[in-house]
Amino acid sequence: MSTISTQLRNFKEPTKDQLTHVFFSIPEVASVPATDKSGSEELEKMEINAVLSLGVQGVEDSYAGKLHLIPPYLAFSSLDRKSVRFTLPLSTVRRVERLNARAGVYALSLSTWHGMKIVVQLTSLRPTADLFCGLLREALKYELQRGQMKAVKGFVKSCYSEGLVPTTSSVAENEREDGSLITETKEGSPPPEAAYHGGLGLRFKFPGDPKKLREASKIKLWTTYLRTHGRNLTLLRYPQCTRLVQVGLPNRLRGEMWETLSGSIYLRYAHQGVYDQTVAEMQGKTSTSFEDIEKDLHRSLPEYAGYQSEEGISALRRVLQAYSHKNPEVGYCQAMNILAAAILIYMSEEQAFWLLEVLCDRLLPGYYSPTMHGTLLDQRVFESLVARCLPMIHEHFQAVDVQLSVASLPWFLSLYINSMPMVFAFRIADCFFCMGPKVLFQVGLAILKINGEQLLQIQDDGQFLNLMRDYFASLGQSAHPESSDPRARAISRFQELLLVSFREFSVITDETILSERRKYRNQIVNSIESFSKRSAIRNLKTLARFSKEQAGFIYDALYKAICEVPPPPDAVPAPSLLSTADGTQERPETRIGLATFQVFLSEVLTWARNEKIVINGFQQRIDREVAEHELIDRLFYFWDTSCKGSLSFQDVVSGLDGVMFNDLMDNIEWFFNLHDKNKDGFLTKDEVLTLSESFLFIFRYEIGDAYLGAVSRFMTNAFEYGDTLLPQTTDKETGESAPEPIEPNQPYLNLATFRMVVLADELLESFFETDLSASFRLEPVPDLELPPSSSGFLGDLWSNIATVDNKKMFHKLSDELGKTIGKHQVVYRPTIGRYTKLEEPKARESLVSPTTKANMSSSDTNTLATSKSSSSTLTVDAVAAQDAPLSAALSSAAFSPMPHMQAVNAAFMERTPFAIDDAGDDDDSDLESDHEGDDDQVLDEVDAFLEAHDSGLTDADKELAKDLIDAEPVK
Repeated sequence: MSTISTQLRNFKEPTKDQLTHVFFSIPEVASVPATDKSGSEELEKMEINAVLSLGVQGVEDSYAGKLHLIPPYLAFSSLDRKSVRFTLPLSTVRRVERLNARAGVYALSLSTWHGMKIVVQLTSLRPTADLFCGLLREALKYELQRGQMKAVKGFVKSCYSEGLVPTTSSVAENEREDGSLITETKEGSPPPEAAYHGGLGLRFKFPGDPKKLREASKIKLWTTYLRTHGRNLTLLRYPQCTRLVQVGLPNRLRGEMWETLSGSIYLRYAHQGVYDQTVAEMQGKTSTSFEDIEKDLHRSLPEYAGYQSEEGISALRRVLQAYSHKNPEVGYCQAMNILAAAILIYMSEEQAFWLLEVLCDRLLPGYYSPTMHGTLLDQRVFESLVARCLPMIHEHFQAVDVQLSVASLPWFLSLYINSMPMVFAFRIADCFFCMGPKVLFQVGLAILKINGEQLLQIQDDGQFLNLMRDYFASLGQSAHPESSDPRARAISRFQELLLVSFREFSVITDETILSERRKYRNQIVNSIESFSKRSAIRNLKTLARFSKEQAGFIYDALYKAICEVPPPPDAVPAPSLLSTADGTQERPETRIGLATFQVFLSEVLTWARNEKIVINGFQQRIDREVAEHELIDRLFYFWDTSCKGSLSFQDVVSGLDGVMFNDLMDNIEWFFNLHDKNKDGFLTKDEVLTLSESFLFIFRYEIGDAYLGAVSRFMTNAFEYGDTLLPQTTDKETGESAPEPIEPNQPYLNLATFRMVVLADELLESFFETDLSASFRLEPVPDLELPPSSSGFLGDLWSNIATVDNKKMFHKLSDELGKTIGKHQVVYRPTIGRYTKLEEPKARESLVSPTTKANMSSSDTNTLATSKSSSSTLTVDAVAAQDAPLSAALSSAAFSPMPHMQAVNAAFMERTPFAIDDAGDDDDSDLESDHEGDDDQVLDEVDAFLEAHDSGLTDADKELAKDLIDAEPVK
C-alpha cells in the first residue's frame, strides 16, 4: 500500500523541461549544498539565452539555445532541444575568459579539462549577462575550494576514452578486434591488467561478429568525434553524435557511452566510493529482495558465457543486492536482473550500479516497482498510439480479442533484450540511452507495421507470439532478398526496423508520450488500486465478522491515510499489504505508524476527529481536523498485539472487529481493558482518572451538561465504591472507619466494580450499549483527488487555480471578511449526537449510601432523553437525530446550524433559576418592609436546592449549610 501511495498517487509526470534529463543528464542527487565555507547563502540557479559554437573556426555551425547554471553543473540545450546539448561539471572548466568581440556582443570562452574550447555568446541584456557571469564566478570559486578540480584527474583515468583518443595510444595492442582483452601472455610475463572500467565482455568476449559489426570503423569514427567534441565528463552532444549512436556503438566504448548519454556518469563522479561502501554494508544481511535475487540469478541471459561462471553470477548478485539495499522501497523486481546482466557485459559493477539507478528512477519510473505501474501505464499509451497510427491492426486485434500487451510488455520491460538477439537489442539500447524512452514506442510501432500483413491474419495470442518470435529470429536476414538491386538486398531486417522507427514514426515525440500518459494515468491508477484492494482482502488471515464490502471500506480509509501521511521508512519493511493466508511464509506487509493511524481513525471514528461547521456569510463548509489525545495513542498500542510499534492491515481489521460488533457487557470490558495498562485485571486510581479523561474527550462536543454530569457521577461513584472495597481502619478516638490509604499506582478497581458503576448511570449504559460501537462508521471513502489530466491552456490554468493551498487561502479570506461583518460562526458537530437538549446535571446517586434518592422528585428519575425541557432546552428532534446518521443530517442541504449556535449561546447564558430571581424591581422602601417576610421563602429555596444538588459537598459542608439555614437571620 505504501508503494501505491508514494509511487502511484504521488507519481508526477515530468514536464517538458524535465524530459531533457536524458539530454542534460544532471543528476539531482549529485548536487551538493552550494554554500561557501563562510556560510553564505546557497548559490543561485540561472538560465540565459546564448549562442553556442566551438572554438575551432568553421568546424561546426552555431546553435541558439539556453545556457543553464545549476551548481555544480553548467548545461546548454538548443532551442529545438535535440540538436546540441551538453552538461559540464564546473570542476571540469579550467578557464573562463571574456572575448574581445564587437560592440554590444557579450561572449565567453570556456576551456575544459580536455583542452576543448567552447564559445558562448550571451544574447541577453548587459545587466543579465553581468549577473550570470557573477554567479558563474562564485560557483567556480566554490568548486575550487571544495577541491573538486583535483578529483577530476583521478576519475577520468577510469574512462576508456582517455586512452583511446591520444594519437600515441596503445590500448588496442592488448585487445582483440571485438574489444575484449587478450589474456594469453608469453611465458614469464604477468597478465595485463585492465586500466579502465569495463564489463564481463573484456574476458568473455562481446556478442556478435566484430567484422560484421564493423568495430574497427566505428572506433575510428568515434575517436575523431571525441577528439573534437570532448569525452566522458565533457562530451558535447552535437547532431553527429546521435547519427553515430544510430549506426551503433563499438563494444569497447559502449559501456562508457551508455553512462555518459544517460547521465549516470555524473552520479558515479559525485559519489565515488559509495558503491564499495554499499557492498560492504550489506555483507551478512538478508532480506526478501535478496532471496528473490538468488532465484533469478541463473535465469539472467544464460546463453552468455559470462553467466555460466561464478565470476559473472557473483558480479550480478552484488549489483542487484546493492541496488535493493540502497533503495528498499523499490527493492528488486523481475526483469531487473535482465537489465543488470546486459549492462554488466559492457560496464563495471560500479558503472552498472549507477546506470541501474538512473534506469529505475528517472528513465523508466515505475517500471520496476512492485506494482509495475509505469509499465502498465506505458502499455496503455502504446495501445493508444497503435490505434492512432495503425488503426487496421488495432481494430483486428479487438475483433479477434488479441491482447497487444502479451508481446509488447516484455519488449518495454527488458528494452527488447529478452525478445531479440542481444547484438540487435544492444543497438536499440544505444538509441534508448541517447534519445530517451520514446525509442521504445517508435520501435514497437515499427515492428507492428513491418509485420502488418501477417498480423491481420492471426486469430489468437499464440499466433501473435509465434509471429513475433519468428520475426525477431530473422532480424539478421535480408529485408528484400528477391530485389534486383544489390544495395536493397544488403539491407537487413534490423536496418529496416531502425529506418521505419526513426523516419516514419518520428512524429512520436517526448511531448506525445507525456500527453498520453496524462490522459490514461487515472485509469491505470484506479485499476491497480482495485486489484490491490481485492488482493489485500483475499490474503487476510481472517475477515472476522466483517463482510468483504466492509473490509473494502477499511482498506479505502487506510489507503487514504497512507496517501496523506506516508509511514516512515522504518515502519515499511516492504511495499505491500499482502500476506499469505496459509501462514507458512508470510510476505512482508506495509505497517502504519501512529501518525498515519490517527488520520485513519479520523476517517472511521466520529470522536477521533474535530468537525466544525463554519458560516461566514459567504459560504457554509465543514472543516475536519484530526483529533489528538492520549486515548487515540492508547488505542494504537492496544491494537498492536505483536508489539512492533506499527499496525498492519490485519491488525486494523482485527482491532475494529473487537469493538464494532460488541454488546453492552463486551463494550464495557473492552473499554476497561483499553485502560488497564499492565493487564492485571485492575485499574489503579491514576487509570481511573485517565479513563474519566477519556470520557471527557469522547463527549467533548456534546450539547448541554448531561454527559459532563454523567462523567462527574461516574468519578464520584467509582471512588466511593472503590474505597468501600479497600481494607477499613477504625479511628480509636472517634470510632469512625475509613479505607486504608494506597498508592495511586496500586490495584484499585476491578472489572465487576467498573460494570456496576457504569450500569448505575443510564447515560453511560446507553453509550456502551449502542453509541460506542455506532461511533465506528464504515462508509465509502470519496475518490482521492489526482492531478488534473487535461492538457492545453485551460487545463493548465485550472490546475494552477484549483489547488489545495488556494482553497485554504480562499477559506481564510472569507472567514476574515465574515468576522469583519459579524457573521462568522463556528459550531462543532457532536460526536455522539444522541441528546440534543441542554440539560442540567442530575443529582449524583451514591452506590454506597443512596440517601438522596428518596428526596429526588419523580421528574429527576426519568431518562435524559425523556426529561422535561427547561427554558434553556433546544428544540431539536432527538428521535430523528438518533435514527439518521448525524453526518448525513448535518451535511444535508436542509441542515441549518443556527439551532446549534443558539444552543451554544444558551449554554453560556443560562444558569439555574432561583426564587430570588422573581423579586420585582420595586422601591427600596418596599424591599425593606417585606424583607422579613421574604427571608423564610428564600431560605426554603436554598434548602431545597442544596438537597437536590448536593454532589461534591462533604459532610462538614452539609453541617455548616444546615447551621446557616437554621440560624436566625441577622436584623
